[in-house]
Amino acid sequence: MMFKRIKLLFVVFAIMGIQYGFAQIDLKKLRAKPDTNIVEQPKSPVTNINQVLVPIPKLDLEVDYWKHWTKFGINANQASFSDNWSAGGVNSIAVGVLAWHKSEYNKNNFQFTTELDLKYGKIKNKDQLAKKNNDRIFWDNKLAYKLSKSWALYFSVTFESQFDIGYTYKTTDGVERIYEYNTSFMGPGYFTESFGLEYKPDNTFSLRLGTGTARQTLVLDDRVKPLTIEEYASRYPENDPIKADQEKFGLKVGENFRNDLAFQLTANLDRNLSKNLNLKSRYNLFADYKELSDPDHRLDATLTAKVTNLVNVSLTGIMVYNSDEAPKVQYSQALALGLTYTLPR
Repeated sequence: MMFKRIKLLFVVFAIMGIQYGFAQIDLKKLRAKPDTNIVEQPKSPVTNINQVLVPIPKLDLEVDYWKHWTKFGINANQASFSDNWSAGGVNSIAVGVLAWHKSEYNKNNFQFTTELDLKYGKIKNKDQLAKKNNDRIFWDNKLAYKLSKSWALYFSVTFESQFDIGYTYKTTDGVERIYEYNTSFMGPGYFTESFGLEYKPDNTFSLRLGTGTARQTLVLDDRVKPLTIEEYASRYPENDPIKADQEKFGLKVGENFRNDLAFQLTANLDRNLSKNLNLKSRYNLFADYKELSDPDHRLDATLTAKVTNLVNVSLTGIMVYNSDEAPKVQYSQALALGLTYTLPR
């Protein structure tokens, strides 16, 4: 009986094993195989690709370290009166021309500046000789090396003179005549070399302290050189004789050259006070180390009011003290209406 039961169990397990095997075979057939490519790569329709070189144009770019400013102008004053004008007056006309140019080079800590200022004018009053009322040649060149934002070492060379012959006049019996020759081109002419420190907090103001400065005075025109008593009497027979040999521009008779070593202070201001109002001034102090108590002073100031792009009104003043030229302060003042053309516009 026990044997039959064991045999029956064996048959049942055999049938279950056969069914499980068939089930395993069927599941393997139904299992989906994984694809090795996650995204199918499309085939490119282009078979031959040629390399194309795109030309890059060369940009001709340059850094311009220069800046330039130029100004030309003409001023005129005129007044006329009728013969029966009871309030009095003298017919007169005055004409002046000016030219100014400045160039500036800046690169890293180096700066070079050149400034040329030319002025000439004449005035003619009725029954009088024509006279100069302005005559100036000024050329300044400066090389500087910046030590900080506001301070720099500088070296400058300046030339000053005038264009035309100048005279002193005397009126005798109501007739005006030339009394003496006074100045001319290179009579005198000044060359000044200066080395020192410059303080320049902005583009409108600068102050130079020239501890090492030399100035050469030259008189190359015999008409304005100092004369002896005899030479003066021969040249100006109508004038009163002089009592001693002349000394002019710090030069004695027979001299046409003088060199001075000095301390120099130069202040420049060029500032717009408002949209149409500009103040430009230059002050120069020259103190000879041999005569520090008697320095030379010169102040030039111009106040310009712009009326239109071409028309302006200018007030100019000059003050000079140089004991070698005159014992007292010299000054001049002029108010003018003029036309001025400025570059760049």
